[in-house]
Amino acid sequence: MKRAEYPAAVRALVAELKRMPGVGPRSAERIALWMIQSRDARPGEIARAIGAVTETVQACPRCGFFTTEALCDLCTDPARDSALICVVELPTEILPLERTGAFRGRYHALGGRISPLDHIGPDDLRIDALLARIKVEAPSEIILALGADVEGEATANYLAGLLREFPVAVTRLAQGMPAGSGLEHADELTLSRAMSGRTRVG
Repeated sequence: MKRAEYPAAVRALVAELKRMPGVGPRSAERIALWMIQSRDARPGEIARAIGAVTETVQACPRCGFFTTEALCDLCTDPARDSALICVVELPTEILPLERTGAFRGRYHALGGRISPLDHIGPDDLRIDALLARIKVEAPSEIILALGADVEGEATANYLAGLLREFPVAVTRLAQGMPAGSGLEHADELTLSRAMSGRTRVG
């Protein structure tokens, strides 16, 4: 006797959903069944939204944030202070800083941090792009808003060494950031205080 299983199309959807970060087998199954059974699911709209995102959204070639244009809104905003560049690990860490209202300069997302255990070295990050920006834009201050864990510290120290050859102040966010975590997990008040109380490196 055959064992009951979902149709192949449902199993394929569950398999794809399981590939998403933080979605386990049970969660993937629940999401798939919700899409099939719920009147409010609108799976067609979900599929179209996913298609639109993958076709139109890209990384801003200058700062690494998300955009559908040649450059993102942050890079084309003339009201932002081009003398300040805030360096973050990931583009998703830009919005938490923006929400504090404490920073009105430019950003640069590295695309990660130096992590030998994960086989990520300086050449795998957007460090060369940062150095090229500094040569062209000549900012007065580079703010290293990197994680307060071992990899974040290693990345910050590496960048600080490279930036010594430029006539630019290098600062780090003030202490008070959650140890061992990134900017995405800090609340707005902590981020605002860390930004306003940043300290000089070297």
